[in-house]
Amino acid sequence: MDEKRAREMFDTALGDYRQEFGHFFVARMMGLEISYPEDHCRVDFPVADFLFNPQGSYHGGMLATVMDISMGHLIKHTTGVAGVTLELKTQFMRPLTKGPARCEGRFIRQGRSISFLESRVWDADEKLTAHATSTWKMGTPKE
Repeated sequence: MDEKRAREMFDTALGDYRQEFGHFFVARMMGLEISYPEDHCRVDFPVADFLFNPQGSYHGGMLATVMDISMGHLIKHTTGVAGVTLELKTQFMRPLTKGPARCEGRFIRQGRSISFLESRVWDADEKLTAHATSTWKMGTPKE
């Protein structure tokens, strides 16, 4: 991806973001496409080189962000209220250098106040690149 494409993604995000699930600035800037097939949240995204680290692969913090988004959006989609990440453990299996990539967030155990989720990311060759587990405080409906 060249500098022009990076600028286009940034400008698009800046011009059409909304402070709501699926449309907030970071999700738009990263080019995330969010869907909910069956029992999980799927996030498809380009592997944009402007988000690479100096070693030439997708930055781990950005990858953790995608996984966190997949789990948070699943909670909102499933329960109707937002959750809060209490803890996130990320394991990087291999460098993510080409896309598009796919991320899937799933419940491990869904509780009323605390839930446990996991997320996985695959590269364009369907190789697992990262795995995360997390603990979430479930939101409460607003009255």
